[in-house]
Amino acid sequence: MINIPCMNFTKTNIPDVILIEPKVFGDARGYFVETFRRDLFEQETGIKTTFIQDNESRSSYGVLRGLHYQLPPYAQSKLVRVIEGRVLDLAVDIRKGSPTFGQHVSVELSAENKHQVFIPRGFAHGFVVLSEIAIFSYKVDNYYSPECDRGIKFDDPELNINWHIDYTELQLSEKDIIQPLLKDTKDLFDSQVNLYT
Repeated sequence: MINIPCMNFTKTNIPDVILIEPKVFGDARGYFVETFRRDLFEQETGIKTTFIQDNESRSSYGVLRGLHYQLPPYAQSKLVRVIEGRVLDLAVDIRKGSPTFGQHVSVELSAENKHQVFIPRGFAHGFVVLSEIAIFSYKVDNYYSPECDRGIKFDDPELNINWHIDYTELQLSEKDIIQPLLKDTKDLFDSQVNLYT
């Protein structure tokens, strides 16, 4: 049996956040792509995590969701991708004492490029829709807990995030409008947090 590599794994400017580029096999009929392979994921990243739930959201242009995270014992790692449309995806390091604390990774995910991002625990996550609509899909390794749900203000000046969209066009939930700044957030992660399960 010939084993054809079906994904490329690349560390981003924050090495714990990983860009995954699946190989697309296409012809006149359409295409086929493996979106997740546990053995290859563990082999290429050295990460052992167990995804236990798949989520999907549909959003229109300008919808910004984030920046969200959950505290232990319900902290989550995520593997995110876009099924339809185009988004700018963000992960912010919120591990106190980390050399990249307060820094972020910004990646465009789309139905066309089929890229994915792995975001470990200890990071706040968010995205903004750049297309007319976007269907966003993600795997998580822990369940949602309202008691552990936290967030950071999307336009925190210290984070210096370029969302690639005019702020007058953004659509945000009331919850995301009133999130605290990073400097005012007491519920952060220790730099020694277990990033995976």
